[in-house]
Amino acid sequence: MTTQLFTGAQVFDGVQFVPGPLRVADGIVTDAGQGPEVRLDGGYLVPGFLDLQVNGAGGRMVDGSTTADWLAEMCEIHARLGATGILPTLITDTAEATAAVIAAGVEAARRQVPGFLGLHLEGPHLDPRRKGAHDPALIRPMTEADLARLLEAARLLPSLMVTLAPASVSAEQIGRLATAGVVVSLGHSDCTHSEAQAAIAAGASCVTHLFNAMSQLGNRDPGLVGAALTGPVHAGLIADSIHVAPQTMQIAMAASDRLFLVSDAMAAAGSDLTEFTLNGRRILRRDGRLTLEDGTLAGADLTLPQAVGVVLDLGTPPEVALAMATSRPAACLGRDLGRLIPGVRADMLHLDRDGRLLAVWRGGERLA
Repeated sequence: MTTQLFTGAQVFDGVQFVPGPLRVADGIVTDAGQGPEVRLDGGYLVPGFLDLQVNGAGGRMVDGSTTADWLAEMCEIHARLGATGILPTLITDTAEATAAVIAAGVEAARRQVPGFLGLHLEGPHLDPRRKGAHDPALIRPMTEADLARLLEAARLLPSLMVTLAPASVSAEQIGRLATAGVVVSLGHSDCTHSEAQAAIAAGASCVTHLFNAMSQLGNRDPGLVGAALTGPVHAGLIADSIHVAPQTMQIAMAASDRLFLVSDAMAAAGSDLTEFTLNGRRILRRDGRLTLEDGTLAGADLTLPQAVGVVLDLGTPPEVALAMATSRPAACLGRDLGRLIPGVRADMLHLDRDGRLLAVWRGGERLA
């Protein structure tokens, strides 16, 4: 057994900074042993980032044609961008497409594809009043057949997150999903604050891309945003300063310690594409934005290291910004991930102090 000693960078274990060096033996973090030194030039050595909302990469979206091979390729692309664990995400689609993606995810889990954490199904059980870039023709209420499919998927996948709106589901359906281990996330919803609270009481534990495609914080009705910032729920945040203004992000982070970062990455991630299609509609990539032709935002042109950099620029303490991409998304899934502690696989990143990605390791092997 060869132990490598990673020195020269400040070590963040997912929760706090700890004394270095970081020791890695046979791809696993250890607390003992001596061996060759891997000297890093300052910055931070941190757990590989976890991205719970990833719609595509390398010119392709997650859709009805998705296979386990494609999910493996997608995980590889995003690992090189800094997210060594992801939830590939299907945006509102047909029941047939949903079933195909679930089947691909189950096969990816069986193969133990590196970086595959499970699936995120964003829709189709949403509120058309807050459709965003989702095709309104495909949005529909949840049926018993839909529920049965999700319950079976939850049994077979390592993690399953489902974004839904109270307008399209019942409290009983939310409760059955939560009891089965599904991370029920509220999003694309025009619900009132009381409706959001009822969904949370039924078992919803997360809110999808906070502030976007949802009822806003009002003076008389706090809406879904208010429920997210004051309730016992996690919430994803697209920190690109486009989806959410910097000042609004600061307010949200001051209000809640359960916010985590998501990329909401689309097919453009890891590619030089200037446009692609989503449900047959053109998505344009211009000036750091992804939009439909009418200007509606359609996902983000963002990586998690870039998001961490944005949050750091707001004056956020580094240990908070880094936790938002490591231990906090892990807590949302209820899984022991996003840490650099003895016994875990050495999936890790080297960042400079502005959050720029310098290197990636998976299981102790350097990828980028």
